Amino acid sequence: MATVELRFSALPEHVRTARLVAAAVARRAGVDEAVLDEVRLAVGEACSRAVGLHESHDITEPVRVLLIEDEKKFSIEVGDGVSDSGTAGARGGGETEGAAESDAEGEDEMGLAVISGLVDDVEVTAGKDGGLIRMTWPTTTAVVVP
Repeated sequence: MATVELRFSALPEHVRTARLVAAAVARRAGVDEAVLDEVRLAVGEACSRAVGLHESHDITEPVRVLLIEDEKKFSIEVGDGVSDSGTAGARGGGETEGAAESDAEGEDEMGLAVISGLVDDVEVTAGKDGGLIRMTWPTTTAVVVP
């Protein structure tokens, strides 16, 4: 199993770089060429969501992206630093205060809906160490790690 880790400052201009790196690693891992655009779009949505969460919660730590090559699958994990307790309102666990928070929650839900439409195997979790979106695609060739 080979893993590439990418960390970037939570700035929108770095999302494009994450998309390009993810597509390159996915291609090398053996993800079908016809699916690479979906990989790019899904990673872009997940990274944009993480950047937005970092900005709205004043988190200074970087967004973390793991690109994991396994024998028969390729996974991407996009992590944010927003702990489970910091997202209670976005997950329906509390009252929202004002239109700005409501708009942010709507954008968050829309981003997750887009990701779910692009990726057949997606898992969204939140815990004390932050949120995580894990997306997985099958590979068509065996991974050869030098």
